[in-house]
Amino acid sequence: MSATGEEKAVRRGFLKALGLGTAAVAAAPALAQRADSVPAAEARKENEGTRIAARYKADSAHVQAFYRTNGYE
Repeated sequence: MSATGEEKAVRRGFLKALGLGTAAVAAAPALAQRADSVPAAEARKENEGTRIAARYKADSAHVQAFYRTNGYE
């Protein structure tokens, strides 16, 4: 039972559409807005003071634990 060229083309078109539809359904949740997201107008903006502020605290517990566990003295 061999298929003609036209039947093969129709079958390929169907399988291509099926694959694209599956990819679209899989990507849809990633494109949807999350329920817990904050609108851009209400998002916390970084001002000049917080942008240039020092964020690294060498005396914090987690930084000291990192240096202690990795053998740095």
